[in-house]
Amino acid sequence: MPGDAAAVSVGADEVAAAFEAAGAHVVRNGSRGMLWLEPLVELESEAGRVGYANVTPEGVAAVLAGDAADIGLVDEHPWLTSQQRVSFARVGIVDPASVADYEAHGGWDGLRRALSLTPAEVVQEVIDSGLRGRGGAGFPAGIKWKTVLESTSDLKFVACNFDEGDSGTFADRMVVEGDPFTLIEGMTIAAHAVGATEGYVYIRSEYPHAIGALRRAIEAAYTQGYLGRDVLGSGLAFDLHVRVGAGAYICGEESSMLESLEGRRGEVRARPPIPAVKGLWERPTAVNNVLTLCAVPMILADGGAAYAELGTGRSRGTQVFQLAGNVRQGGIVELPFGVSLRTLVEDFGGGTLSGRPVRAAQVGGPLGAYVPSSGFDVPMDYEALAESGAMLGHGGIVVFDETVDMARMARFAMEFCSIESCGKCTPCRVGSTRGVETIDRIIAARTTQQDVGADLVLLDDLCETMTKGSLCAMGGLTPMPVQSAIKHFPEDFSPFEGATA
Repeated sequence: MPGDAAAVSVGADEVAAAFEAAGAHVVRNGSRGMLWLEPLVELESEAGRVGYANVTPEGVAAVLAGDAADIGLVDEHPWLTSQQRVSFARVGIVDPASVADYEAHGGWDGLRRALSLTPAEVVQEVIDSGLRGRGGAGFPAGIKWKTVLESTSDLKFVACNFDEGDSGTFADRMVVEGDPFTLIEGMTIAAHAVGATEGYVYIRSEYPHAIGALRRAIEAAYTQGYLGRDVLGSGLAFDLHVRVGAGAYICGEESSMLESLEGRRGEVRARPPIPAVKGLWERPTAVNNVLTLCAVPMILADGGAAYAELGTGRSRGTQVFQLAGNVRQGGIVELPFGVSLRTLVEDFGGGTLSGRPVRAAQVGGPLGAYVPSSGFDVPMDYEALAESGAMLGHGGIVVFDETVDMARMARFAMEFCSIESCGKCTPCRVGSTRGVETIDRIIAARTTQQDVGADLVLLDDLCETMTKGSLCAMGGLTPMPVQSAIKHFPEDFSPFEGATA
């Protein structure tokens, strides 16, 4: 049963203890991603793993006696069989602490093939796959690696940004808690491809379960020869370290993360130079996020062309979508790019948990656009979302029903920026503070007949200044949720019906 933090939060540890007390052998795997069914217990049978949903300690005896209702074979659950899992192929299946279990399910195949190729050939496989950064920017991963490979230096690094701070996102955490060896394998392949000898995983301190799982897996990988001075006898030397951040959202931006890794305050660096040329300790550094690196082992195992067959247009492969907020069936959905937002929210998500109509969904984290339910037919890929005025980001989807106040959600975006800004540039630091004040005046005026036209113009000017003048995406993207809320839900920024002067 899952040792995943989401399952633990609803009592999985207590349920596991009850099973052990009853004499059962318990393996703590990752979560299948069907979070509304947690704690989800899977019992091994000749036919496969039979699932029992929402198990409590008091219900353990009934499960073991065969008297509890089950959901059938978990591998045949329609919610899972309608997905196409690549990065999450092993999550919920393997024991995250077992190297042997990982290898039995295809682990290390990508690394072994990569070590049989030259670095340039590995980079070309990643380029051919069409893999783009899953952290939100969508930059081609292979091109970034090629830049690091071709940069001359006595020392190069691979850095994994595991500072998953967007509200409504949890895929990085779940894959590392449930399948940490995939990240280790992806980073080792990256090291071979770019000529790096050291790697760092920068992980947020709010993820103690993931930190523990990753450190245990790294120790096991060293013991079995998958890390260290001579990886699998290939001559590749690669050491991997875990560094825990202090919870600054801005460190999700790659140059701020590098500043923090070097022991300084997390602040955005001016560019050029880019980190691929002058990154960690001024050496060429390949910086990718967790999901990007976790796609690499499958790409090398099956070939870049196989991965590129999935998806649409310039958005190749799969995306791990995360359903959260007011949604009946929250969790992880991995599908090729191009699936509609409506399919994700209504079919996989099952609509709202409250039972009320869906009014909006925020796509791409706290700096992503609010998409009205009328716009849910948009394909979920980089270009289609950008054309509609939204962005994919890290794949998070937060659902809201008809009771949501979009003016207050716009205020939240500005307030979030004002709190989390590193403060280095004026448009972000000051603009977000003025934005909160302006939206507060608009909200206060809704109970009167006071004209808010001047404040709406001022707010639009602030947004334009932040978009064009901020050093990084923190300030540059904060206007997106604000302007989308005003565009699609103007009634929430106008005086209430019956308001008096």
